[in-house]
Amino acid sequence: MKIVLVPLVLGGLTLLGGCGESREAPDSAEAVQQRAVEAQTARRRTGAELQDRAENRVIRTVYLCDNGERLTVDFDNPRSMATVRNSHGEAADLFQERAADGIWYRAGATELRGKGILATWTADGRADTQCRAID
Repeated sequence: MKIVLVPLVLGGLTLLGGCGESREAPDSAEAVQQRAVEAQTARRRTGAELQDRAENRVIRTVYLCDNGERLTVDFDNPRSMATVRNSHGEAADLFQERAADGIWYRAGATELRGKGILATWTADGRADTQCRAID
């Protein structure tokens, strides 16, 4: 009986081996490139999506100033505020003001104004200093 089963088992395995997936020809370079372009296009954000993302989250920017100070600024867009921390560990919460162009945040005599990567930092009792965003 063992002699009869072994040929049947081997024969069954041979038949099952033919039931596997059929091999397809590899994709052409053009097909691979087209899929890559489609994937990139699907991930690309529209201008409205980028603006919505910036308006609804906190954005951190680091500035280096002419007087040697390093400012870390958390722009809290949903609350219309900015928290400025200097290299001495001092922090100030500033409130957004309407600017004709660029940014303007202030609280009392402390303010941060700027456009693009340039800003002017004014702190109580200190001279104004020019700063440049590095992050």
